[in-house]
Amino acid sequence: MILNIVLLLVGFGLLIKGADYLVLGSSSLARRFNISELIIGLTIVAFGTSMPELIVGVVSATKGLNDVTFGNVIGSNIFNLFLILGISAFIFPIRVQHSTIMKEIPYTIIAALVLFILANDHLYSEDRPNRIGFADGMIMLAFFLFFMYYVFQNMKNDNQDIIIDPKKYSVWKTLLLIVTGLAGLVFGGRMSVNNAVDIAHQLGISERIIGLTIIAVGTSLPELATSAVAAYRKNSDIAVGNVVGSNIFNIFLVLPVSALIHPLPFSKTFNTDITVLIAGTILLLFFTHSGKKATIDRWEGLFLTLGFLGYTLWLIFSGS
Repeated sequence: MILNIVLLLVGFGLLIKGADYLVLGSSSLARRFNISELIIGLTIVAFGTSMPELIVGVVSATKGLNDVTFGNVIGSNIFNLFLILGISAFIFPIRVQHSTIMKEIPYTIIAALVLFILANDHLYSEDRPNRIGFADGMIMLAFFLFFMYYVFQNMKNDNQDIIIDPKKYSVWKTLLLIVTGLAGLVFGGRMSVNNAVDIAHQLGISERIIGLTIIAVGTSLPELATSAVAAYRKNSDIAVGNVVGSNIFNIFLVLPVSALIHPLPFSKTFNTDITVLIAGTILLLFFTHSGKKATIDRWEGLFLTLGFLGYTLWLIFSGS
């Protein structure tokens, strides 16, 4: 057990550093094209910080650990929404752009609804098993490509300066950071999944709970670090764009890629967690509309944080 815990922590460390190197390398390339903070947050930073979820999802799918795959994605999105935005807003109130309120945040609600509709096949036929199959994966990827098209179309009218990383690395160092980051993600992902599942079996905890808690938190640490630092530096666009982009990437990229490798049977118990995710996103929209400015205030950040703690306690004590 102790060895499993140590290896799990080492795996998380590799995931975090791998994502960090990947973001640094990718951001260095992006700086050469004068891409704005919000676009960086929605794409490169979101993709880099979502790589742990992607690697864990692929590894879990190849091993047939379907509850780990779904738990990792849904749990990470809940963690991003409630705890990461909550802590970031508590550090410094987050100003949210109008386009994010009207388009990007609603798109995360659409993502959760699409997941619910595609995964619950029993809603259309009692004889069909609940799962995300090949056709479902292709539909999700279509939503992902549409989102990327929307983001890159916005690039044409976006001329903000980038303040993510003041350094512009050489081409060779940039490539080295990207390759090293990917290697850390791959090895870290394998170590995290294998040891988390071993711990779950030894403790008699379901793979769903492990996916929604330990693995979800571990793979979301890059998002937490990125958004917290961005909030501290008063770069609200990165803090919000990172979370919103990561949540869209997790559902419309991580799950379909995993499903294309192997169909993912879906447990109806995850419907409660999807409902929590949708309700939390609607609450976020309400917060952005409250008050005179489109801002997530400190007390609202505290409310989100307490909401996550309440959800986690319910999840642990429910034991399902």
